[in-house]
Amino acid sequence: MTSQTVGKICFIGGGNMARALIGGLKNNGYLMNDINVIEPEAEKRAQLQADFGVNVTEQLPSVTMADIVVLAVKPQQLRDLSIFLGSLLQQQLLISIAAGIRAQDIARWLGGYQSIVRVMPNTPAQIQAGVSGLYAMPEVTENQHTQAETIMRAVGEVLWLDEESKMDAVTAISGSGPAYVFYFIEAMQQAALELGLTEEQAKTLSLETFIGASLLAAQSLETPATLRSQVTSKGGTTEQAIQTMEAAAVKSAIIKAAKAAANRSKELGDILGKD
Repeated sequence: MTSQTVGKICFIGGGNMARALIGGLKNNGYLMNDINVIEPEAEKRAQLQADFGVNVTEQLPSVTMADIVVLAVKPQQLRDLSIFLGSLLQQQLLISIAAGIRAQDIARWLGGYQSIVRVMPNTPAQIQAGVSGLYAMPEVTENQHTQAETIMRAVGEVLWLDEESKMDAVTAISGSGPAYVFYFIEAMQQAALELGLTEEQAKTLSLETFIGASLLAAQSLETPATLRSQVTSKGGTTEQAIQTMEAAAVKSAIIKAAKAAANRSKELGDILGKD
C-alpha cells in the first residue's frame, strides 16, 4: 500500500480512532510521510509524530495538499469544522468517522460538497480487528470507493451499505457491539468468581472461551443456532444454563437493547444534524 495507490491522507483530529487507522496503514506499508495530521493539542501532535513519524500541524489549510481528508473529530465539532472546510475542499475524498452525523448534513454544511463517505468503525480497529460500515454518497467515484475501502481494511473488515439509514443498525450492532461483548464477559467472570475460581482463572476461561467460540462460529459452515444445539446435550449442564437464560428472556433483552441503540443513533443524527 502506497500513496500512489491510495493517495495522500490528511486526518483532522488525532484521537484514538485516528491513531488506530494510522497504525493500521503503517502496518500495511503505507508511507507515514504521506500522512498529515491536524491536531490542536501540542502533546497529541508530539506523540503522533514520535509513534508513527507522520507530519503534524494545527493549521487547517493543509488539507488542500491531500487527496483524502478524514474527519476524526467529536460529532459536536463537525458542523463548525465543515462550514470552515467548505471553501478549502476541491476534489478530495472526504471520509467522516464521526458517530451519528449523516453524510447529507455534512454535505449541506460544506455548501453542497458531495464527495463524502461516511464510516462507522468500532473499537477493535485499535488492534486491526475491527469491522466498519461504509456509505458513499452517489457522487463518490469508483476510485474514491476503492480509496475509502483500502483505508478502512487496514483496521479490519468492511461492509458497504446501499442506504445511509442502515447506518443506525450498524451503529447498534457493531459500533456499540463491543460493549455488549464486554458486558457478557464481565458476567461470565463474575459467575466464575462466585463458583470459587480465582480472578486469573476466571479471566482466562471467560476470554479464551469467547475467543474460541467466536472463531469457531466464523469458520464453521453451521449457523450459531446449530453450533449452540451441538453443545446442548439433552438433560446436561448446558441445557440447564440455556433454559435459565430463556426463562430470563436474555435473547429478547439483547434484541431489545440493540433496537434501543439503533433508535438512539437515529435520534442523535436528528439532533446533531440540525443547523
